[in-house]
Amino acid sequence: MEYLPKDPAILVSSVNMLLRDEEFDTLESLCYNFGTQPTDIKDYLFGYGYVYSEEQRQFRPIGYNSEQNDNKR
Repeated sequence: MEYLPKDPAILVSSVNMLLRDEEFDTLESLCYNFGTQPTDIKDYLFGYGYVYSEEQRQFRPIGYNSEQNDNKR
């Protein structure tokens, strides 16, 4: 992959895949490779309803974790 996609759904999928498949150890190293800042990606995807989970090392829909916790009660 030579560049990060602009489409939010494809961007989330691509970033999560690259982190999951251990192409990159961190979001920071991924961003460095593609010449962008983690805050730029986080802010952009937040506008489309995604937040970054440091624990899971992936972007998830806003509220995903809280909904999962609510279902466990």
